[in-house]
Amino acid sequence: MRIRVLGVGMGPQHVTAEVARALREADYLVAFDKTRSAGARVGDGSDEILAVRQRIADAHDTELVTVPDPERDRTPADYQGAVAAWHRARLDALEAVLRERSTGLPDGGCVGFLAWGDPAFYDSTVRIVEQVAERLGATWDVLPGISAPQLLAARHRISLHAVGQPVHITTVRRLPEAIAAGQRNVVAMLGEVRWGDPPLDELGDWQVWWGANLGTDSEQLVHGTVRDVSDHIGWSRERARQQAGWVMDLCLLRGPQ
Repeated sequence: MRIRVLGVGMGPQHVTAEVARALREADYLVAFDKTRSAGARVGDGSDEILAVRQRIADAHDTELVTVPDPERDRTPADYQGAVAAWHRARLDALEAVLRERSTGLPDGGCVGFLAWGDPAFYDSTVRIVEQVAERLGATWDVLPGISAPQLLAARHRISLHAVGQPVHITTVRRLPEAIAAGQRNVVAMLGEVRWGDPPLDELGDWQVWWGANLGTDSEQLVHGTVRDVSDHIGWSRERARQQAGWVMDLCLLRGPQ
């Protein structure tokens, strides 16, 4: 069996030529589905992000097989432990589907995993595939996609860092920690920034470049000082959710020079 992790950006419009070729060559594609049983085709009632993956599969005439996504504790006392338990449950579900599907395919077949954006950034696909490949004795590789930080910079026509300076990439959950540690040029991903919480409430004169659902019809962009645009970001985030049924946002924060 061969497993390929394929970065697909925010949808069919971001699929690179390299990934497109891999999509066409795969026997089938796999995606986790929070709403349907294993083996079902995406349809009415499925989540919108999974529907985008179906459109990618359809565009390259490749079957998309769904795997039930185990429930995840979103407010755990032990965050790392909860994520580890969720990953184990996903791994078990995935292994069962791949073993079943490999029957009758030459050398177990070739399966592609569609990773949102680029799998290098806050995505569990690589870790899961590495483990399931070990269980199944499969070979595997990774093809990059267009990442959310790349799109954010492109949409705002900026570089993610000042000349010769670093950029710190973290999660929204750990943004206060990064600011407290002295980071002054930070990309924050995976969640809604609570601007009124310390130490973020002291960033009024910082510049923020924010975006939601980048590269889609519901894309939203905001730029300005935190003091001037934090409310606008909240309204724009809700607008993106209303238009798409979901929201994925991130921002670049930069302190005064």
